[in-house]
Amino acid sequence: MFNSILLTIDLGHDASWEKALPQAVELARASGGELHILTVVPDPGTPLVESFFPDDLEEKVLARASSAMADLVAENVPGDIDVRQHLAFGNIHTKILSMIEDIGCDLVVMASHAPDRVREFLVGSNADRVVRRSPVSVLVVRA
Repeated sequence: MFNSILLTIDLGHDASWEKALPQAVELARASGGELHILTVVPDPGTPLVESFFPDDLEEKVLARASSAMADLVAENVPGDIDVRQHLAFGNIHTKILSMIEDIGCDLVVMASHAPDRVREFLVGSNADRVVRRSPVSVLVVRA
């Protein structure tokens, strides 16, 4: 079925993984595949905004995210699941799409909140961007 499953999560929002993680675990278990869990820490944006942050912001944020991810995996992923953790810093949907290629996954599992038409029109959603551009199937779990 699936040899490699990529689950994307937002460590700052439990809803991004509370329903999606159990789905990804069951799919990995049923297919005997490997589960990759990715969190992307968004960059501050423009160079003007970045200038207000310390130079080592990326390292500090990734260290904190790594610790939080390790705790989440230890508490929520059963021991019989082959799991790999990944961290990235930058544009969320771009990093997800890059990770799909890097690990050669055959399924992406991600949560998405109920649509808000104004927000979707103004900024779009990462799930929408990934679904439209992904070379593999994407399971979107409603959070």
